[in-house]
Amino acid sequence: MTENTQQQTAPTTELPTQYAPAEVEGPLYERWVERGYFEADAKSEKPPYTIVIPPPNVTGSLHLGHAFEHTLIDALTRRKRMQGYETLWQPGMDHAGIATQNVVERELAKEGKSRHDLGREAFVERVWQWKAESGGQISGQMKRLGDGVAWSRERFTMDEGLSQAVQTIFKKLYDDELIYRAERIINWCPRCLTAISDIEVEYQDDDGELVSIRYGEGEDSLVVATTRAETMLGDTAVAVHPDDERYKHLVGKQIKLPLTDRTIPVVADTHVDPEFGTGAVKVTPAHDPNDFEIGRRHDLPNLAVMDERAVITAHGPFQGLDRLEARSAIVAALRAEGRIVAEKRPYTHSVGHCSRCKTTIEPRLSMQWWVKVGPLAKAAGDAVRDGKVTIHPQEMEKRYFDWVDNLHDWCISRQLWWGHRIPVWYGPNGEVVCVGPDEQPPAGEGWHQDTDVLDTWFSSGLWPFSTLGWPERTESLEKFYPNSVLLTGYDILFFWVARMMMFGLYAMDGTPPFHTIALHGMVRDQNGKKMSKSFGNVVNPLDWMDAYGSDAVRFTLARGANPGVDVPIGEEWVQASSKFANKIWNATRFALMNGATVQGELPDPSEMSATDRWILSRLNKTVAEVDAFYDDYQFSKLSDALYHFAWDEVFDWYVELSKTTFFAGGDGARVSGRVLGEVLDVMLRLLHPVVPFVTETLWTTLTGGESVVIADWPKDSGFRDAAAEQEIALVQRVVTEVRRFRKEQGLQDAQKVPARLELAGTALAPHEPAIRQILRLQPEGEGFSATASLPVAGATVALDLSGTIDVEAERKRLTKDLAAAEKEKAQANGKLGNEAFLAKAPDNVVEKIRTRLAKADEDIARIQAQLANLPQA
Repeated sequence: MTENTQQQTAPTTELPTQYAPAEVEGPLYERWVERGYFEADAKSEKPPYTIVIPPPNVTGSLHLGHAFEHTLIDALTRRKRMQGYETLWQPGMDHAGIATQNVVERELAKEGKSRHDLGREAFVERVWQWKAESGGQISGQMKRLGDGVAWSRERFTMDEGLSQAVQTIFKKLYDDELIYRAERIINWCPRCLTAISDIEVEYQDDDGELVSIRYGEGEDSLVVATTRAETMLGDTAVAVHPDDERYKHLVGKQIKLPLTDRTIPVVADTHVDPEFGTGAVKVTPAHDPNDFEIGRRHDLPNLAVMDERAVITAHGPFQGLDRLEARSAIVAALRAEGRIVAEKRPYTHSVGHCSRCKTTIEPRLSMQWWVKVGPLAKAAGDAVRDGKVTIHPQEMEKRYFDWVDNLHDWCISRQLWWGHRIPVWYGPNGEVVCVGPDEQPPAGEGWHQDTDVLDTWFSSGLWPFSTLGWPERTESLEKFYPNSVLLTGYDILFFWVARMMMFGLYAMDGTPPFHTIALHGMVRDQNGKKMSKSFGNVVNPLDWMDAYGSDAVRFTLARGANPGVDVPIGEEWVQASSKFANKIWNATRFALMNGATVQGELPDPSEMSATDRWILSRLNKTVAEVDAFYDDYQFSKLSDALYHFAWDEVFDWYVELSKTTFFAGGDGARVSGRVLGEVLDVMLRLLHPVVPFVTETLWTTLTGGESVVIADWPKDSGFRDAAAEQEIALVQRVVTEVRRFRKEQGLQDAQKVPARLELAGTALAPHEPAIRQILRLQPEGEGFSATASLPVAGATVALDLSGTIDVEAERKRLTKDLAAAEKEKAQANGKLGNEAFLAKAPDNVVEKIRTRLAKADEDIARIQAQLANLPQA
């Protein structure tokens, strides 16, 4: 039915009685790595399949978000490897400029030192030392999870090859006038002491204050409102809308700036909204991006009044105060002068914070390096519009276009010591020289290199091709670029994805870095709440792996993964997945002990029972379903399909229906044993990409094959048997109906009941032994009395319940339940028949009562049927 060309040895049926993940997983992973299963050969003639790991920070450790993303990528690559592709899952880590520098600076602080005590060269050496000793613990954790990455190809964004790539593309962009240096307003972190990009700013609602301040005197005065009163010391104008009649007499005039000895002009600018507030805004070009643009249009001076630590530098009584201390002092001084017109506290407004240290961001005028993103962003947008790159799910395209179509120039310089240093040298006479990787920097007195380093996202934007040896045209680059798919979270669509698109198209002659961008959601707690240390709901996936095994964690994450949708996860779901892994183990162990085998050809369908043909038909449908879901990145649906096929159809139905055949022995047992072996072989291969460890152990035991990692991916043979599926559906109806009746009568599952099965002339007749086995139905025997009769699926099941239940007690219980249901029905009918009630009651209340009525009707019918089926006294 399916093919598997891997060399096999004689299988063994011996499995431990219980599955112990902790004993299995580590040794299995080491064996996979030793045998080189995850390595990729650039010389191979197999078609390539390439995915890069979103490089985790060198400071990081495995969190649930990593475990989620890595599980999905690993599932994709394991399947493609089994399908015969030369598969490369590229591993590596990001140097994480700000985060790593912060870690090492904190270590130095414990020694009473700062980076300045060491100097730049010694500090960078200290960071490299930290990386060697403490960085990269996530690599070991990835192995715990089962990541099938090509470890021999592991890269680091600061290694020699990637550094050469960074310098090469910087030089190319510089020469093409797509990199420039200019003074602009940037996001400045007074704690990290560096510029950060817009996408590294996290906005949250903070409680502040809104103060309204009167500037000027008498008729030549106006009122402005601000949440940052300290910046007024740097005001160089007040702006109003040119059509605002209230202020036309002031445009062009000078007014007194409070608390200073300066006057500032009133300018007219269309940026001002006359309907918002007083229609007048203070203009601080050196401390606000919008004010900076107004200042450029009106040739206003840029007056900086804060240093890099957000301490006031303006002359006067506020000099030396922190910005928040200055804010309170300035408001108090304005209040003393009678300049405060209104105050609002608390005033909740959106405030930007550094994504790393959570310090409030300070807009600051600064000389920085920038990428002119216009042409690069256009190419990145066109690649998706033209179909070169597909975004999945498609509804995420709008977010992508909203971003790339409106990109501002990208500030790429950071005032750090750890990172790729900007390859620009300045000469004693104002010379500026950008140096490529094969060029010697200018030497001599007065020459010095730029002190800034590049934004971390600059180097990670090169990841799909720099990891393959670019700028050299290596065999790996020719074989594995572009990537087949990028699978990553929608939260870094802008951070990382857009940058890779821009750089890939630019550096690789218009070839995008990947064919498909598959976006997934964020992992949340079981209530759908964001995981956060402050909420106390952060989970260490290693704890769950220790408790339940890596397969259980992986299956839980994959089963929750709908494209682009957030994933709730709770421990009880991991427990359920652990039970699934144990179910696979126990059921396979039972099957092996009862004749399941892969030896020999699959028997002809004419030799098989309807049960055999049914499960093979369902198996091939499942293969086709799982393939379609994989190709559509529907991890949740493929996991569900596998779960229900394995647990419901194979274990709960096929194995149970076949037990009488196995126990009877003979040709029937031989045929069913081979069918069950085929089903388990294919099922374990289908499950392997998501739950690799337990399937490896079971598959090698079943088949004697070397490893399921390199086994063939199952193919749909096309075998279907609609008649067998209909026949087994009838069997399932009978079993389900009798089980329901037994439960209603309070019978235990294991309790045996005498029964007569009237199946003659139906497709159910051959299945009588299996039906009796599953339902614990004994032969009629002497003195049999049919106290209950169940017509179902064209047959009749007559049961003798005498002696199995207390009939009178059961009749009293059911009679009481019937009375309660009839009372509920009467109350519901009474309300629904009351016109006055219906006229006043909300629609949702009326609907609830109708639902209650329908439920009462169902209960009455069910209880009456149960009473009718009770044995007569």
